[in-house]
Amino acid sequence: MSVPRPEAAVLDRIRVGSAPDSWGVWFPDDERQVPWQRFLDEVAGAGYEWIELGPYGYLPSDAGRLREETGRRGLRVSAGTVFTSLHRGPATWDATWAHVAKVAALTQAMGARHLVVIPSFWRDDKTAEIIEDSELTAEQWRNLASGMERLGREVRDRYGLDIVVHPHADTHIDSEAHVERFLDATDPDLVNLCLDTGHYAYCGGDSVKLIETYGERIGYLHLKQVAPDILADVVRNGTPFGPAVAQGVMCEPPRGEPPLEPVLAAAQRLGVDLFAIVEQDMYPCAPDAPLPIAERTRRFLRSCGA
Repeated sequence: MSVPRPEAAVLDRIRVGSAPDSWGVWFPDDERQVPWQRFLDEVAGAGYEWIELGPYGYLPSDAGRLREETGRRGLRVSAGTVFTSLHRGPATWDATWAHVAKVAALTQAMGARHLVVIPSFWRDDKTAEIIEDSELTAEQWRNLASGMERLGREVRDRYGLDIVVHPHADTHIDSEAHVERFLDATDPDLVNLCLDTGHYAYCGGDSVKLIETYGERIGYLHLKQVAPDILADVVRNGTPFGPAVAQGVMCEPPRGEPPLEPVLAAAQRLGVDLFAIVEQDMYPCAPDAPLPIAERTRRFLRSCGA
């Protein structure tokens, strides 16, 4: 006799979307990436309503044209994304702001309210070249915290956006210890977190524990899973993140870790509206690979109640 599957939880505070990353898009322009028109067609066809901008310049940067292209496909933008190197101190501010301002202006024009901020890599994600030490000095931690607070204030005051900082493999905000140190050093009124479940698991963290401990700092979610067997090989060999992705370390749910049902349930218990954007790192990938994965992932998330 078959055992009936428990009814899915009601996740009425979770707004599900996807992103160019799930179509193998990491760069504004790359011959191994699908054209942006195909991404928009397929992400809408897979059943998603919300998308991120992805790397600035991949989607049209003219807000009028982008509104037209997304609107006729029934899509809306949840966030833009920027990369920063604020641990290097005030000398990096002008260059950082020049980049941030462009992305923030487009994000605002598209009606979104979040800017995902990814710290710079200490190891190049294409070449695996070591760029700088993987551990920050005390002064660099102070620079990082104060720089993110300044960024949060400026982005909020000038563009009405909230920054959510994305812990990421091969950056200085990665492991549980580094994430907690960063959160404890920054003002919650200015800086919150984009919790990427896959990156956090990749770096040994527990997403449910983080949500339950620092729930008031969780402003945004990226849904992602890691393949445990491939991750074990990556850790054993010290493989850089880019080559690890090429090996398939990020996999489609529900095949990997962490289980997403408890993560979504913990996020729902926070009692606030949260975006949960699917991001399965797949660069590079065959152009026909993303759509069926995206369709299966959307069906899985619906089965979870999202």
